[in-house]
Amino acid sequence: MTDLYIGLMSGTSLDGVDGVVADFPSDGVQVLRHASAPFPDTLRSELMALNSSGPDELHRAWLAGNALMRVYADVVGQLLAASKLDRGTIAAIGAHGQTVRHRPQQFDGTGYTIQLCQPALLAELAGIPVVADFRSRDVAAGGQGAPLAPFFHQAVFGRAGETTGVLNLGGISNLTVLRADGSMQGFDCGPANALMDAWCERHTGRPYDDDGRWAASGRVLPDLLADLLSEPYFALPPPKSTGRDLFNLPWLEARLQGSASAFPADVQATLAELTARSCAAEAERHAGGLRRLIVCGGGALNGHLMRRLQDLLPGAAVISSAEAGLPPLQVEAAAFAWLARKCMRGEKLELQSTTGARGARVLGGIYPA
Repeated sequence: MTDLYIGLMSGTSLDGVDGVVADFPSDGVQVLRHASAPFPDTLRSELMALNSSGPDELHRAWLAGNALMRVYADVVGQLLAASKLDRGTIAAIGAHGQTVRHRPQQFDGTGYTIQLCQPALLAELAGIPVVADFRSRDVAAGGQGAPLAPFFHQAVFGRAGETTGVLNLGGISNLTVLRADGSMQGFDCGPANALMDAWCERHTGRPYDDDGRWAASGRVLPDLLADLLSEPYFALPPPKSTGRDLFNLPWLEARLQGSASAFPADVQATLAELTARSCAAEAERHAGGLRRLIVCGGGALNGHLMRRLQDLLPGAAVISSAEAGLPPLQVEAAAFAWLARKCMRGEKLELQSTTGARGARVLGGIYPA
């Protein structure tokens, strides 16, 4: 049986889709090919809008999910063409979908997490089995439903006898702690690119702050930073997870009322500092003896943010995941190829240390080609 899988990831940054073809020699991972596709402007705007309640949102969400699957299928086509692989050589596609709501354990004690994903349509378009809906079984078992990548991080980046951190800086930041004794913990720290990108786009027209240059040109506003850091989420103990439901522009604007005269570049500098400090604080609290912090996601390409993390964590080497063998924009997609493989093999994941679920579960649902 083939052991090649495709992983597809579109995260809370809403910048598009990353995909990989991955092989799994000796249960390691080897990325054979990477491809990406941006979201069309209309789809990106609709996905952003669907993070909040609005008119006819069930209808709009389903159509947005259909459109998203067409972008996913385009990335699958790119991957197959570039790697000269036939679709029959791919065991399955792991498709994360696009998170638009994340409210685990709320309202009725179970809550929910919603990823727009039409796996039946993707299986139809690609002609390959699809594994999707990774998070809902975890939520049903009392967990947060996120983060799920820590299991992959442990398999790929863990080192016996050394405490390593893996920090994913997507729209939201999440930290995996791989301890020297072999134990693992993972949780969401808070906002990463979601707020910085939104503020940058509003004031410069650019979708993100290239290399953090705009943030580096401003000055951190101490009072605003203290107000942002007073958000109760930051003080919660793990397991915990969050999303745009909490960290969004209205959340920021409510705290900017006392800083109405602030220059936009200074707000950007403060948002970058918020990400750096909240992540560094979690690493200090939960990763005693940290020697390496491996950073992935789009934030790993932000030189200003990487420098601030290193300044705040002088006892650890803060490095890009590229230096650990996997480029930053490939890690999350490779994680969902790995998770799809686990599901297809019926292998349970021990979820308690990351999501707080009641026990080990198989994650994902399978849609045959």
